[in-house]
Amino acid sequence: MTAPSIAAVVIGRNEGERLIRCLRSLHGQAQPLIYVDSGSSDGSAAAARALGAEVVDLDLSQPFTAARARNAGLAVLGERAGCVQFVDGDCEVDPDWITTASAFLQAHPQAAVVCGRRRERFPDASVYNRLCDAEWDTPLGEAKACGGDALMRVAAVRAAGGYRGSLIAGEEPELCLRLRRDGWRIWRIDAEMTLHDAQMQHFGQWWRRSRRAGHAFAEGAALHGAGPERHWAAETRRALFWGAALPAGIILAGLMNPFLMIAILIYPAQFLRLARRMGYSQALFAVIGKFAEAAGAVEFYWRRWHGRARGILEYK
Repeated sequence: MTAPSIAAVVIGRNEGERLIRCLRSLHGQAQPLIYVDSGSSDGSAAAARALGAEVVDLDLSQPFTAARARNAGLAVLGERAGCVQFVDGDCEVDPDWITTASAFLQAHPQAAVVCGRRRERFPDASVYNRLCDAEWDTPLGEAKACGGDALMRVAAVRAAGGYRGSLIAGEEPELCLRLRRDGWRIWRIDAEMTLHDAQMQHFGQWWRRSRRAGHAFAEGAALHGAGPERHWAAETRRALFWGAALPAGIILAGLMNPFLMIAILIYPAQFLRLARRMGYSQALFAVIGKFAEAAGAVEFYWRRWHGRARGILEYK
């Protein structure tokens, strides 16, 4: 079987040196190399052109989303490659990744998507970076979804309709769900894929990222939660229960009988339960994160009730 040709679509905005490192890591691994810029003001588009990339300036008259940017790159790619490596502009691709991933797709004709290990470049720079690194250490084998970095079959993605451009987050799992409905498989293999530079130094950045996740959970559940996959239905319920319904119930009960405020101890109990499985830092932020996720979910429902879409929620 002839190996498919490999292209790359990189998306970014004001990534600076991170983008240059990303594009250089793809030289010799993917052709054509397409960079979709979303209104950068730091010269990213010019730097990409100087490195030989085809640059697409995303039309910002419509609300920006990463999903729209990836679709724009896919449209410009046309029929020039059989597979495409999607990469976020703050990531560096491992020199052996695309060869390894392409060989896997060749050997597994029912696989539409293959991803590997995305690592945080500076995990010790902050607790938030370490949380990202742990989050990306997903189980090996057949998976339900991938993240922003993955090698995909172009024909499969197009047949599924591409990314859902309106999603501000969670666009990869939503695409993977539709691919699986079409009979394709998603795999996470034991190979180094990318180094990511989160640059999260402050609690507020982590909170916005967690809030965005809650918004994605609720929107994903609204789209596919009633289907057989129950897409993100459980995640949405957990966020709303731990981050909204339970604290509201405890406060109301405490107003009627102050002694009932003792129920607040369920949170440290939950922390200790999780700490046995994931360690103290991850457990602490898992508990706190439910409040941010609930805020994101509630915002989604509020905006949907009023017929207003939310713009991109960035943490950098």
